[in-house]
Amino acid sequence: MKTFGGPVLFLDRSDINTDEIIPAKYLTESKKEALKPYLLEDLKLDGFDPGAGWRGRVKVVVTRANFGCGSSREHAPWALEVNDITCVIAESYARIFRQNMFNGGMLAIELSAGQIDEIFAFKDKGGADCKIDVTGKKLTFTGADGAKSVDFTLSQFDNALVEAGGWVEFADKRY
Repeated sequence: MKTFGGPVLFLDRSDINTDEIIPAKYLTESKKEALKPYLLEDLKLDGFDPGAGWRGRVKVVVTRANFGCGSSREHAPWALEVNDITCVIAESYARIFRQNMFNGGMLAIELSAGQIDEIFAFKDKGGADCKIDVTGKKLTFTGADGAKSVDFTLSQFDNALVEAGGWVEFADKRY
């Protein structure tokens, strides 16, 4: 199983699409690692600089609703994965993006809009670190202003994919 948790990148917008996660011009790349420098290159978001040095440091993304909408490409989760981001926390996801996250052994955690708002409070107070207890289904955010714990749920199948390390590993063990 992958290691989950770490520093958080806050992307305060709904409907971040797969072209913003990894621009389509890089979809000809045949190796995941080739996507690494282009993650979020075309994301237009007030206060966000794609070249600000967050790559390699951030491990968790917290965002709003409908993350990963647009094209149904697995390159978007791959671009997150090669940048050591193994968890996205949002109100909702595009269905195929969400499943591609779990297929890669990563977490796509859904929380209510109110819970996401509470977590975004850490952004304005210097940021946050997120500890993820997959077994106990608990997120713990810590920052300069204290801590907040949030429970989450995963289906039995999604949990099995995460524990196995992704779909290929899951299938290898069972078929």
